[in-house]
Amino acid sequence: MLYWLTLLSDGGDFFNLFRYITFRAGGAFLTALIFGFLFGKPLIAVLRKRQGKGQPIRDDGPEGHFVKAGTPTMGGLLIVGALLTSTLLWARLDNPFVWMVLLVTMAFAAIGFADDYAKVSKQTTAGVSSRMRLLLGFIIAGSAAYWAAQFHPEELQNQLALPVFKNTLINLGYLFVPFSIIVIVGAANAVNLTDGLDGLAIMPVMIAAGALGVIAYAVGRVDFTEYLDVHYVPGTGEILVFTAGIFGGGLGFLWYNAPPAAVFMGDTGSLALGGALGAIAVATKHELVLAIVGGLFVVEALSVIIQVLYFKRTGKRVFLMAPIHHHYEKKGWAEPQIVIRFWIISLILAMIGLATLKVR
Repeated sequence: MLYWLTLLSDGGDFFNLFRYITFRAGGAFLTALIFGFLFGKPLIAVLRKRQGKGQPIRDDGPEGHFVKAGTPTMGGLLIVGALLTSTLLWARLDNPFVWMVLLVTMAFAAIGFADDYAKVSKQTTAGVSSRMRLLLGFIIAGSAAYWAAQFHPEELQNQLALPVFKNTLINLGYLFVPFSIIVIVGAANAVNLTDGLDGLAIMPVMIAAGALGVIAYAVGRVDFTEYLDVHYVPGTGEILVFTAGIFGGGLGFLWYNAPPAAVFMGDTGSLALGGALGAIAVATKHELVLAIVGGLFVVEALSVIIQVLYFKRTGKRVFLMAPIHHHYEKKGWAEPQIVIRFWIISLILAMIGLATLKVR
């Protein structure tokens, strides 16, 4: 919205700053951060009053989690609210990729909210059925993938770009939409599975969003793509503003989610943020790089898949408990120890993902 202040510029004044994506990204970060600090306490107070007993705690979970009983959930509303406000205020609203990632985020937030509401109102760990969640996720992701393909350059439409092998494209054809559905829905659910300890999911999301924001900015500038020898996707640079909003909103939320958490993100936040990461990867043609940048989420999801399949086949378990962060809890690791080490791993993976921009 504020971008249109450039209409008041003569090219050498203050209003000219609003032409620059980096300036508006900084504005989005600060706006989302301030939003979190301003509305964090009031929102937590409302959630605590409305929810009473807070988020239900699984009976079969780690013993240390029972002390968290009564902590309210749906804290993702704070992140989503900050992200929505900062994006609408600072991003160019005539950019289709901005609307794509924003609408995916809001749609998955709505699914998560319905799931959280069902759990809290019924005081059960079972919310919206997994089939309904997946069906709605497939519809949202499929629509977003089709939308993105319409605005990709003709030579990149329905193509899969390979990191490192920069001149290689795989024509997915009609499989592009199903593949993108897997990316977006998979990312949403992987972040959701990771959100099991105080602060565990939000920092890796922020790190991944930061890396993807840099990638979006790079592939959206023809001079950068020529230097890096990566595919140019006009318009994606504006996504940097969106990712800056995730970073600012995430920090605002982390202030209240740091151990011991005053509020849980809930499915409202985890599904929304995971869907956002997947949508950004599809928009920027960096779907495979997301698997590196968000490698922690991939490992968390794989640990659940391996556990379920192996147990069905043998009746035994590979991990003491899945997702894998619970495995380390069962081994005696302290919660802050797990969280901080997983943050470090996320940062390393993000650096590796960014390195693919230059490595050939």
